[in-house]
Amino acid sequence: MKTAHNSALVIIDIQGNLAQLMHDKENLFKNVQLLIRGAQLLNIPIIWTEQLPDKLGETTQEIGKLLSSQKPVVKDVFSCARNGEFNMQIEKIQPEHIMLAGIETHICVYQTASDLLGEKYQVEIVADATSSRTQSNKKIGLEKIKHEGGCLTSVETLLFEIQGTATGEQFRELIKLIKKFN
Repeated sequence: MKTAHNSALVIIDIQGNLAQLMHDKENLFKNVQLLIRGAQLLNIPIIWTEQLPDKLGETTQEIGKLLSSQKPVVKDVFSCARNGEFNMQIEKIQPEHIMLAGIETHICVYQTASDLLGEKYQVEIVADATSSRTQSNKKIGLEKIKHEGGCLTSVETLLFEIQGTATGEQFRELIKLIKKFN
């Protein structure tokens, strides 16, 4: 069973001008913000990455401000799992389940998922919190991930799965958060 204690959320490379080129970017940014806020509410550990920020730019302002209490993992490889700092953070958290969101689905998200699946993690792609420059590339990336054994989920599905119950203050706060973003 997936819980906040055996899971980690990875936000991949939502940065600079590249983020502005994503297919359906408004929904991408909205869904990633909801995902981050929900993960913070549910105490799911978050790792976030930036690909060559000196060249591609920093994480978009609306997403970066939600993660301001931590520093991004800076990488120069497409797969997060081929970065030493990323792997140290994963080892510290020791998750069974790793949920991925970010850009681009068919490059960095796909290669990260493929490597993590090879390391025997349970990998889920938060499909409505990922994108590519074209819808067809996003679709191809998701299909390749599923073919390799990854699963797809959505922001709300993931948050309610971790929440688990329809009672308590945390549930009420989650409902308020979802209403705010919809």
